[in-house]
Amino acid sequence: MSASDFSLQRIAAPLGATVEGLDLRTMDDETWLTIDQLFCQHKVLVFPEQQLTPQDHMEFARRWGKLVRHPYAGLDEYPEIIELVNVGKKRDINQHWHSDMTYNEAPPKLTMLYALETPEIGGDTAFANQELAYQSLSDGVRKTIDSLTAIHSAAGLARTYGETAEDAPEAQHPVVRTHDQTGNRSLYVCRAFTRQFCGWNPDESQALLDFLFEHSCRPEFQARHVWSKNDLIMWDNRSVVHFAVHDHDDEPRCIHRLQVEGEVPQ
Repeated sequence: MSASDFSLQRIAAPLGATVEGLDLRTMDDETWLTIDQLFCQHKVLVFPEQQLTPQDHMEFARRWGKLVRHPYAGLDEYPEIIELVNVGKKRDINQHWHSDMTYNEAPPKLTMLYALETPEIGGDTAFANQELAYQSLSDGVRKTIDSLTAIHSAAGLARTYGETAEDAPEAQHPVVRTHDQTGNRSLYVCRAFTRQFCGWNPDESQALLDFLFEHSCRPEFQARHVWSKNDLIMWDNRSVVHFAVHDHDDEPRCIHRLQVEGEVPQ
């Protein structure tokens, strides 16, 4: 399937596009290069009406690199795949803005979700463009955070899965990250995993972090995806934060998730 076989429609002004007319199982290398360029440009791509087995999903993701296993979850037959199912709003651990697995030294460059079952209404995923978040900060704030690094920890996540927090992975990353393909700069903190600035105490860190967390997800940076069965969606984990909206009560929702290994943030 060649690059001339698909169409593209933007989702929202800040980020995101839908790619129609592609079968991801038969994509040629030329088309993949085009898709990768569009991915870097739009940061979120949606591919509707796909018919993918777990192996198809994994093979498509491997075009971007090595798959990353989650430290606390994975299917028995396909350990690189996490199955996200509706366990109820009180038990849902993804109702917050975050980048995936920033507690790794080299966090995933991208995440892919493939929808096996979706609710009739609700269960959307929201995204926020962190390049815009950084660009909209004042010169004074940018000057303050440009040289900072922060500690990212999976301790809270470990406790959620019943694991020992002391053994949870932890990493230090720049607060402002340079994209390894585009060279663009983006804000790189998230409430889920960023704990404090290196060289600052927790109280000093919290005030500025709280401001950055709130700033990162302002409405003017956002796009939102309304799921349909057999949608595959991928987003740039280097420059996007996301939020799983749980407004679908107990309606079934089943999605397979994959991550692809990225570079150490610079």
